[in-house]
Amino acid sequence: MAGGKIRKEKLSRGGGNHYQGGVTFHKSKGQHILKNPLLVDSIVQKAGIKSTDVILEIGPGTGNLTKKLLEAGKRVIAVELDSRMVLELQRRFQGTPFANNLQIIQGDVLKTDLPYFDICVANIPYQISSPLTFKLLSHRPAFRCAVIMFQREFAMRLVAQPGQNLYCRLSVNTQLLARISHLLKVGKNNFRPPPKVDSSVVRIEPRKPLPPVDFKEWDGLIRLCFNRKNKTLGSIFRQKSVLSMLEKNYKTLQALQKALNGASDDSHMVGEVAALGDGGEDMSMDVEDDREDDMEIEDADDGGEVSEFKKKVLDVLKQGDFEEKRSSKLTQTDFLYLLSLFNKAGIHFS
Repeated sequence: MAGGKIRKEKLSRGGGNHYQGGVTFHKSKGQHILKNPLLVDSIVQKAGIKSTDVILEIGPGTGNLTKKLLEAGKRVIAVELDSRMVLELQRRFQGTPFANNLQIIQGDVLKTDLPYFDICVANIPYQISSPLTFKLLSHRPAFRCAVIMFQREFAMRLVAQPGQNLYCRLSVNTQLLARISHLLKVGKNNFRPPPKVDSSVVRIEPRKPLPPVDFKEWDGLIRLCFNRKNKTLGSIFRQKSVLSMLEKNYKTLQALQKALNGASDDSHMVGEVAALGDGGEDMSMDVEDDREDDMEIEDADDGGEVSEFKKKVLDVLKQGDFEEKRSSKLTQTDFLYLLSLFNKAGIHFS
């Protein structure tokens, strides 16, 4: 078996696998190393790094970007999962003036308790884009900004505006928590090995302070609204399953005689913000389902409690003039207003 593995490695070298400093890059692990020095310089420049900044780098690879970050800031904390890359980093900077300014953490960034940092600059494995984005946005104390390389479509969803095709739950949630701007498009040939798709560099600046909203409530509303983002809210909130869920929450809260308080305290905020990125699937793949609508609508007026509750829900939509509006065209301000109207009526989503 050992001989077979050696033979396979030799064949791979001949077949165009990619190396730097004797290290093999694995596409399956999202290892695409920036090879264009001008692009590396541009990313560092756009990050606006100060000489006093502590910089978090995620997935440093062989250290091409790391070197520029060390030159620009006070200290770099590099989080790397691959032990081969960790060894390469140590070798590269050992005995240099930067050695004492580089801290390497070996591990999965999603499972790592991150230390304090001022700025995050990263070329990340694209498969962790969504959970990493919300992990960073839940970090406290909040950092100044993050400049991150994402798969281009994911980046375009982050910055999408109401009415645009890519506007989705990811767009709404991230823009609630941060100001996000697209910095530059990066072609696939700037990497070794080249990925299958183009990339984009995005700047993320956390909002300070965060909006005074209960994030569990917000998440419940946004998930519901974007389940069918091009349907009217009137149609969505007439679904039997939706009315049943909301009425159950309503009755439970009434029985406990307990109202939710709007904004959650800091002890719960971190987990709630991070949970905004937990969609059960990659939020970058959120798309509008164009199938024939098979929603089961609650339209019968049988005079029972369900109909009374349905009237209560629809009255909220009418009060805010939301009944004929669609989630795909609503702003964060619209959703915050809608949530406040529901909560004032005693209707909750968590």
